Amino acid sequence: MDGTGGRVENPKNLVQSVAKAFAVLKAFGPGRPELTVAEVAGLSGHDRGTAFRLIHTLVDLGYLRPVPEGRRFRLTLKCLELGYAALSAGDLPTHALPLLRELVPAVADAGSLGVLEKGEVIYLARVEAGLEHHGVVRRPGTRIGAYATALGQAILAWLPRDEQVAQLESVPRVKLSDRTLTDLDALLERLDAVRACGYAVSDGENAYGLRTVAAPVLDAHGAPAAGVSLTIGGGRLALPDFITQTAPRARALAEELGTALRLSLGTIGPGGTMR
Repeated sequence: MDGTGGRVENPKNLVQSVAKAFAVLKAFGPGRPELTVAEVAGLSGHDRGTAFRLIHTLVDLGYLRPVPEGRRFRLTLKCLELGYAALSAGDLPTHALPLLRELVPAVADAGSLGVLEKGEVIYLARVEAGLEHHGVVRRPGTRIGAYATALGQAILAWLPRDEQVAQLESVPRVKLSDRTLTDLDALLERLDAVRACGYAVSDGENAYGLRTVAAPVLDAHGAPAAGVSLTIGGGRLALPDFITQTAPRARALAEELGTALRLSLGTIGPGGTMR
């Protein structure tokens, strides 16, 4: 990790001056629209001399502006340029696809983004490599009962109880394998466990020989806007190893997409509906 909370693949490639400049910009926020040099120094972890020089460099570049009264500074609208390219790239599936491609096939054999609608998961994006022999098709637009999928359970777990029941009762719950949970009470107990640990796991519950970990994509209100999942063929890893290695990646992917939703203030949408 670098000093601004980002991931650095090789610390030798980190340009410290750039990282320090972004730390100054990130010191400002909704509750801190105007800051003094001393406040920027404290929030960014720089000494006052470094903060002073960085602030005035960013003023010269047009990203900060001195406040007319007092020794304070604020962000300028030019900062919007930094996020415009990402925000204009499209909806959530468009943003999810390159992130899924980073994980397939390196981490998983398939990666998916989906939303919940009337008790079913609708797949919005899918990247797959090597699962053809399992005969599982999850193209964008594919629907499957949310009760029987880790992806669906990851979304359901963050809904209020009455909505969980309504979603689960809105579709026939049939066994897709001998491991599929169909009993309502058992499913609600499973959803409580998913909420407690932060992710859902399926081991052959909707397709024999497949293991899946899924996590919710939460919006600014903490509600599940979507979910992401990573799937392997069962022969690739034992279940405990799969969970240990993949659950953190699924949660990090979900958090990255959730952050995009929250920071976009509605510009980025799931590309589907939840009802």
